Order: sequence, then structure tokens, then C-alpha cells
Amino acid sequence: MDAGTSSERSSRLDTRCCIVGGGPAGMMLGYLLGRAGIDTVVLEKHADFFRDFRGDTVHPSTLQVMDELGLIDGLLKLPHQRVQKMDGKFGDTSIRVADLSRVPTKYPFIALMPQWDFLNFLRESGKQFASLKVMMNAEAADLVWSGDTVAGVKVNTPDGPVEIHADLTIGCDGRHSVVRQRANLELTEIGAPMDVLWFRAGKRLGETENLFARVETGKMMVTFDRGDYWQCAYVIAKGQYEAVKARGLEAFLDDVKRMAPILKEGVAEVKTWDDVKLLTVAIDRLKHWTRPGLLCIGDAAHAMSPIGGVGVNLAVQDAVATANLLAARLTKGRPSEDELDAVRRRREFPVRMTQAMQVMVQNNLISAALSPGDRPLSAPVFLRIISAVPWLQGLTARFVAVGVRPEHVQSPEAARS
Repeated sequence: MDAGTSSERSSRLDTRCCIVGGGPAGMMLGYLLGRAGIDTVVLEKHADFFRDFRGDTVHPSTLQVMDELGLIDGLLKLPHQRVQKMDGKFGDTSIRVADLSRVPTKYPFIALMPQWDFLNFLRESGKQFASLKVMMNAEAADLVWSGDTVAGVKVNTPDGPVEIHADLTIGCDGRHSVVRQRANLELTEIGAPMDVLWFRAGKRLGETENLFARVETGKMMVTFDRGDYWQCAYVIAKGQYEAVKARGLEAFLDDVKRMAPILKEGVAEVKTWDDVKLLTVAIDRLKHWTRPGLLCIGDAAHAMSPIGGVGVNLAVQDAVATANLLAARLTKGRPSEDELDAVRRRREFPVRMTQAMQVMVQNNLISAALSPGDRPLSAPVFLRIISAVPWLQGLTARFVAVGVRPEHVQSPEAARS
């Protein structure tokens, strides 16, 4: 499956489908198309999947897909933590935002799992399919065109440039997609009022806390219990990173300790600003996801805010829908652009609904929370109602955990000798 064979080192490689990007959308789609017996190449520009501060939440909708593929037992053997209840604190008021135990799903919890473990698991599981090839250290540089049709990808590898010619090229290369840029696909910017500073804090043995969101006047922070450390997201107003840095690391960590006393000792592991990573938050989506011979899905088609942690799961749902709609057609050659656009028609509604929810939270909660001032902060009325009515916590949990129009595996599985 991995790069290194003589065919991969040649100047040209022909395949049925070339997937650019080895993130959740690309690896899941590669697995599904390989399972269907379709010659598929997945390109990952890095030597491994180890990228810190990627989305690590595997929601019930994705766990259900893994169950349908017969992969769930192996996946859940990997180290992970399980989250069912999502509690927050607004000023001095504690609230419960969501309770996944109330969601009628086979796996009523969010699995917190390093994304590189999830991606490595898909890669290892896909090695059983001779039709699937994953090329690491393979960076897409440009598209190959035949007239107005995308006919493949120009790739830089350690062994030199390679042209991969494919009936279908699929851009899964994230919010800074090279494929999208080279195809000149128009992006609609929706915007976000915040950025996020990610960092890790040490965790003492047996130390635990259910509280995940803390909101104070002008400040907001989210913490995730990752077993042997705390993963922390400190939310700042859009474009204020340099101002936060200018106050100094000590002042920043003092704010963290004041908001989350449980991190008082653990933040000692944050030695310099190099230990704090800036995530520039964006919400956007393509007006058109296709060109002849080309389709974009996942973050390449629609960047999501970290609100709800749903980005990974939207990407996986896109991949499942793409395989459901196109796998059988790909056995006969290049799908028409209308057939490719069926993926957008299927997935655009859940994307729009999810982004609308994120914008609502941004406008009604985060923007207000991040506004400077000395006014006392209280939880918005709608959150106090949710916290007071347990069955409403099930509704919010379902939106986060399962989402709008969850996909189920219907793509074919090729017979294996």
C-alpha cells in the first residue's frame, strides 16, 4: 500500500481514482473504494499522519460507519477516552449542554482518539485490498488537464515528480486545498469571530473533571481529558493572537489557571509560545464542488468551525456518501459531472445546517462572551432552559453526535479470493 514500489517511482502512474489528501475524508474514501475493488491511489504529502492538534473527536455517526465495515472492535481497542455528558460553566453558573446517553444510537459516546491513530488504523485495515495504494511523502503540486477535464495530478515525491493519471480526482486536502485552488473553484466565506490557541497541560494520576467549557467575561476555554494529559483550547477574538502574545506567556498562563484551577500545575509544561499552536478558525463552502473529472469533499469543500467538534465526522460522512453514489459507476470509467454533483446534492443540506448551527452559537454565545468589559456574565436563556430540561439535552446531543442526514455504508464490497 505504501510508496516505494517501482511503479510509484516511475514518471507516470495510471489509476481509476486519485484521492489527494490522507485525512479522515481521504483515508475513509480510499478504504471504501479499495473495498469495492476500484484501483485507487491516496496521496498524503507528509511521511506520517502525526500532526498535533488535529480534530480528535470520533462521534457516534463515525463509530456506526466503522461498525458497518466490521472495523469497530479493532478501532475501540486503540487508546481512547469516552465522553457522554458535556458540561459548561458560565461565570459562576454550571450548566449541562448535552447528554449523549439520551441518544438512541449503538455507540452513545464520543471517542477522544488521536487522529493519527484513527488514520493509521484505516491505512493498516486497507492493506488487505490490492486495489488500494497509499503514497506517503507525495505532495500534489498541480492538476493534469485534458482540455477542460481534470485528468490527474502532478505529484512531488522524494524520488522525483510523478504524474498520476486518473479517471477521477478527488480533493480531500483540507481547508487550504491545492486541488481546489488549481481547479479555480469559487469559495463562499461565511466567517468566524474567533481563533483558538491549542496547548497541552500535564495531568496528575487520577485527576479528573467533567467540566469541559468555561466562559467568563471576555474569555472562553475548553478542556478535554485525554487520559494522561489535558488538551486545551483557549478561544480568542479573531486576529488577537499577537495582542495575547504581547501580554506575555506568564499573563496568558495566569488567565488559564484562573479559569481552570485544575490546570494550575499542568500548565508548567507550557514553556514557550512554541508550545501553543494557533488554529485560525474559518467557516466556508464551495459554490460548486466539481469540475469534469474532479470532485472536492470534506474540508476542501466546506471548512467547519471547531464548535461541536464535528469536522472529522462531516468529512467521514462525505466519504461514505461519495462511495455510495460513485463506487459502482467508477467500475465503468469516469463519472459525468452531473453524477459527481450528486455528492454535493446529497451532502450540501447537512453541511449548511451544521454551519448554520455553528454561526448561531458564534453570534449568540461566543461573540458575546469574547466582548471586552466588566459586566457579570450569565448563561444565555436558551442554555439555561436546555440545562433544566434533560430531554432537551438529548436533542442537542443528537445534533452533535449523529448530525443531519447521517450516512450508512451502501457501497459494494468486491469479492476476494
